[in-house]
Amino acid sequence: MDLKGKTVVVTGGASGIGLAIGKMMGSKGATIVIGDLPNAPMEEAAKQIRDAGGKAIPVAANVANEAEVENLMKKAVEETKRLDVAVLNAGILRDGLLVKVDKATGKVADKMSLKQWQMVIDVNLTGVFLTGREAALRMIECGNGGVIIPMSSIARHGNMGQTNYSAAKAGVASMTVAWMKELARYKIRVAAIAPGFIETPMVMKDMKPEALEKWKSTIPVGRLGKPEEIAHTAVYICENDIITGIVVEVSGGIRL
Repeated sequence: MDLKGKTVVVTGGASGIGLAIGKMMGSKGATIVIGDLPNAPMEEAAKQIRDAGGKAIPVAANVANEAEVENLMKKAVEETKRLDVAVLNAGILRDGLLVKVDKATGKVADKMSLKQWQMVIDVNLTGVFLTGREAALRMIECGNGGVIIPMSSIARHGNMGQTNYSAAKAGVASMTVAWMKELARYKIRVAAIAPGFIETPMVMKDMKPEALEKWKSTIPVGRLGKPEEIAHTAVYICENDIITGIVVEVSGGIRL
């Protein structure tokens, strides 16, 4: 796929990996529909995409809200008359141990709350389901095929302290294969990206510094990834028309 003149929806597109993808695809001539929360810096993100040479349309949307997701994809088609790529990138972290034991007493001191579990599942799994479903619907209606890129994670293999996140990202990887099989007849390709530890505002803010330093020391390439490196992978998936049904791990060699 040549991205020039194409319409790309990026959820979580106002910062981090989403913004990097928007800027890189915009620089190739795509129109980027930025889907993010109302309080996200969407106007600043739109300016950066335009400065990179692309067009940008901000649309407020919570991916866990069905009506807002429907409106996001509807708006993309209304504004541009097409939908070619959907990057399902929005995500959150609410890390914690399943049960936390006090070392001194040997008694359980805390546990992952249902709220911690549900918030991550709602955004990182249900949100991907909703945005993927609505993107597929609009692509089929437009009749030009397309590419759907769900964002998984190397945590899909199971990461200590991330029961909720790992479960959601494993689900995303499974949906990727299921959607590839279902949507191929409509010339829609589906391929996921599974980043490792990437320097994004979410990771730097939400991960405990000691945990981040511990993981950094185990990365074979010796550093965290850059959002632009994930963006490059997303562009590669779009431009290589035989890529579908896989999860591309971009992790610096780390294994969980």
